[in-house]
Amino acid sequence: MSTTENAIASAEAHSAHNYHPLPVVVATADGAWMTDVEGRRYLDMLAGYSALNFGHGNRRLIDAARAQLERVTLTSRAFHHDRFADFCTRLAELCGMEMVLPMNTGVEAVETAVKTARKWGYRVKGVPDGMAKIIVAADNFHGRTTTVISFSTDPEARADFGPYTPGFEIVPYGDLTAMREAMTENTVAVLIEPIQGEAGVLVPPPGYLAGVRELTRERDVLFIADEIQSGLGRTGKTFACEHEGVVPDMYLLGKALGGGVVPVSAVVSSAAVLGVYRPGEHGSTFGGNPLACAVALEVIAMLNTGEYQQRAAELGDHLHRELGLLAGGGAVRAVRGRGLWAGVDIEPELGTGREISEKLMERRVLVKDTHGSTIRIAPPLVIGKEDLDWGLEQLREVLRG
Repeated sequence: MSTTENAIASAEAHSAHNYHPLPVVVATADGAWMTDVEGRRYLDMLAGYSALNFGHGNRRLIDAARAQLERVTLTSRAFHHDRFADFCTRLAELCGMEMVLPMNTGVEAVETAVKTARKWGYRVKGVPDGMAKIIVAADNFHGRTTTVISFSTDPEARADFGPYTPGFEIVPYGDLTAMREAMTENTVAVLIEPIQGEAGVLVPPPGYLAGVRELTRERDVLFIADEIQSGLGRTGKTFACEHEGVVPDMYLLGKALGGGVVPVSAVVSSAAVLGVYRPGEHGSTFGGNPLACAVALEVIAMLNTGEYQQRAAELGDHLHRELGLLAGGGAVRAVRGRGLWAGVDIEPELGTGREISEKLMERRVLVKDTHGSTIRIAPPLVIGKEDLDWGLEQLREVLRG
């Protein structure tokens, strides 16, 4: 057996099969490229589901992490440390908010948001205890914890994990009328992705986010934007909500906030919302640790230049022009997305999304499928135009058969 085959066989034998990875074993990576254990190079067109917006091994982020590793990596929140206040201040400023509650993974930020909205509903809005409702969108993906899969409509994520957590109302994505009809006096929040990633990079109809903002203000309901995949430069803006000039009541951030170096997530909101917490009511041993704060501070500094947002916008325009040409050629049904983020629906007779991803892997391009015959394209924002064009050419060749 080859080194690759041995590694895959060992993983299959000794790890739970909760993922079905492509049969490639990565050993090193730099920028937009990864190299496997056999020395073969692959163009990364997934970027860790947007966790690697700034590329593999970004020197600024690695240097920030290395410097902090030599000082202190963890104190727990039992004590203050010298990176925490700066991290919270700078992230709040980036978001135009006042307070930050740091966690580790994206789904922890979502769980934190659910708890926050409920507590705000009881303490501030006056909803009767135990009666709070949160409106979510069908085909959402906010993670896979027990509470979060309770409001998923994906059978794969939900089946066999009941009993499910109550307190959620599911409405069609993009349908303001349905959202309005679902609201009651006990509704405390609307939780949506500004662009639905796992569903196939679904962009809502024009005016939808602005309509959600207007409706939530009108009904005294929190607007929670899950920008864990869409935020921090991916769509050509710092936040996807900016494309409609919308500022939610709460941002949920993760993935790229840790630069692909460490897991970092955060709930960012106003003092009126996050101020409902008292010591002991919520926490995390690793949330806001010194190493995470050091890396995230460098991410924030990089985003403050505007360079990465501009790059995503310009290369994103090019990406969507090229994919649009494919959509007119009979092999691609539809293309959606914003910035350097696209969902591509392949004609089913050409193969499933998994099959297309495997064929691209054979041509040294790594993407990932989602439902049916859809693939997602989301390269690191540092990708060169020539590399992007090469990757798109490999897709054309696969679609030509």
